[in-house]
Amino acid sequence: MSQSLTEVRGLQRINDFVVKFANVNGSGSASANTMFGKSILRMGVPVAPRNIFPSNIQGLPTWYEVRVSEAGHLGARGGVDLMVAMNPQTWDQDIRSIEPGGYLFYDSTKPMPASKFRDDIVVLGMPLTELCNAAYSDPRQRQLFKNIIYIGALSALLEIEPAVIETLLGEQYRGKDKLIAPNLEAFHMGRDYALKHLDCPIGLKVRRADQVGDRISIDGNAAAALGAVYGGASVAAWYPITPSSSLAEAFARYCQRYRVDKATGRNKFAIVQAEDELASIGMVIGAGWNGARAFTATSGPGISLMQEFFGLAYFAEIPAVIFDVQRAGPSTGMPTRTQQCDVLACAYASHGDTKHVLLFPEDPHECFTMGAQAFDLADRLQTPVFVLLDLDIGMNERLCAPFTWDDSKRMDRGKVMTAAELEAGKDFGRYLDVDGDGIPYRTYPGTHPTRGAFFTRGTSKDRYARYTEEGPAYQDNMERLLRKHDTAKSLLPRPLAHPASAPTRLGAIYYGSTSPAMDEAAGLLAEEGLPIDCLRVRGFPFHHDVAEFIAAHDQVFVVEQNRDGQLRSLLINELEVAPSRLARIVHYDGSPITARFIAGAIAKAHTQSRKVAP
Repeated sequence: MSQSLTEVRGLQRINDFVVKFANVNGSGSASANTMFGKSILRMGVPVAPRNIFPSNIQGLPTWYEVRVSEAGHLGARGGVDLMVAMNPQTWDQDIRSIEPGGYLFYDSTKPMPASKFRDDIVVLGMPLTELCNAAYSDPRQRQLFKNIIYIGALSALLEIEPAVIETLLGEQYRGKDKLIAPNLEAFHMGRDYALKHLDCPIGLKVRRADQVGDRISIDGNAAAALGAVYGGASVAAWYPITPSSSLAEAFARYCQRYRVDKATGRNKFAIVQAEDELASIGMVIGAGWNGARAFTATSGPGISLMQEFFGLAYFAEIPAVIFDVQRAGPSTGMPTRTQQCDVLACAYASHGDTKHVLLFPEDPHECFTMGAQAFDLADRLQTPVFVLLDLDIGMNERLCAPFTWDDSKRMDRGKVMTAAELEAGKDFGRYLDVDGDGIPYRTYPGTHPTRGAFFTRGTSKDRYARYTEEGPAYQDNMERLLRKHDTAKSLLPRPLAHPASAPTRLGAIYYGSTSPAMDEAAGLLAEEGLPIDCLRVRGFPFHHDVAEFIAAHDQVFVVEQNRDGQLRSLLINELEVAPSRLARIVHYDGSPITARFIAGAIAKAHTQSRKVAP
């Protein structure tokens, strides 16, 4: 079945559309779809790719979405302008997601009834299976080259420069030169067929631009791992769990490059795949107590298992860094879907009165900078520091500013008493606050043969680490830990304000991967006559700027990706804000939050609030 462009007025957009590929897991489509996104990027047009994959076995549905935006919008937009439907299992839902006037590209080898299509979209059928069966005899070749053939067709339909894809094919199979020619042949087979049999180009077009600049494309997990290297980490202990495993794997690759002594060939790092999450955090804490910079990478279920050790590190005041790449929970939940649902679990991790330091990176660049900064903070504050990524940032490549590093920068090890100071008789109390910031001095094991700290424990103690269950001593220690937590406010990245272009009494608070969608949503709201001031929170405990922002606005929307509004709860609890001051804008179906959703939800909530206002 095929509809010409004259039957349905197709969308007309240049460098501003969304393409979505619907495939079957294990079909070999991933490399071809990735190449499609890279080809547009090579033409100087920003793209934001997202891989949506199953957590189970081969044969289940998988999607790959590419947002093309010369304006530079990198958040999920919502809706699909061109659907490349290669999976009969998901056909109906894929068709429903196409925007009116959008395009459907599909394998038309087998006829389909008219009821399977919509009359408000442009249908582009191409007999992909038939072409592959005629050209190839090997079943695996038929499947793999089918992906390259449809990339060739798309290059014609969207006017992607063929030379760009030819170059990418050469790069992809460098070192396997015998594969280059057949892939080029398959690419041109698809392109030539489309040029001859389909109406090329369609209304969606790619035009060469210069909007990428010096930005790089990298996923957040790899960026955080590189940040850990630059932050001085030399120990990683982890247990594999989606979507954090690639962070530890990337750290191992970087260590092989940057942490091997060139003269001796000896490794200057230790990476342990532990038997479980509990063992991994125990190793990290042990390494941190001995003076190494150490971390673990995990996700929600791992955070649940590590709770008791978090309490030990908090109470014994041992540096540790935890990269939590969040996924949809609770329990196993949806392991390959994204959420921001570990905020409260990390902020108050463990039993008793605990409060932890959290960092909220918005993109791979901040995954790198905060990934490095976390180790300085952990040493300076002598406490666990949680870096809260999520699957959307961690596993998807994103355009971001290039990484830079000041080679003159030195690690901030915080308050560490030396052997000379101990020998000179300087007063050492492991839990003694000498200057009011709540942070005591520590010593590395073996600093002095008879003085300093030689062991630690999670039981109550006095200022000189002597075991005691006396109430005043316990309370004194707990109050000091609060002072330290308050000190952290001045050390964390400050929130970033994005004022509206016009005066407004409306505000929005958001964090992490919500950032690109929120930035775009603010523009959509402004176009509708609803300007809104925005504040991106980058860490917990909250800087005083956050309280001031809330006080300066009549209505503040807290935008986040979880069911219960966890950041909102944290704001209410920590800043003692009246719940009525903070409106929940929540999205939690496992897909990335979109600009359209945010703008629509805020506009609706604002309208409803005006109706009920006295």
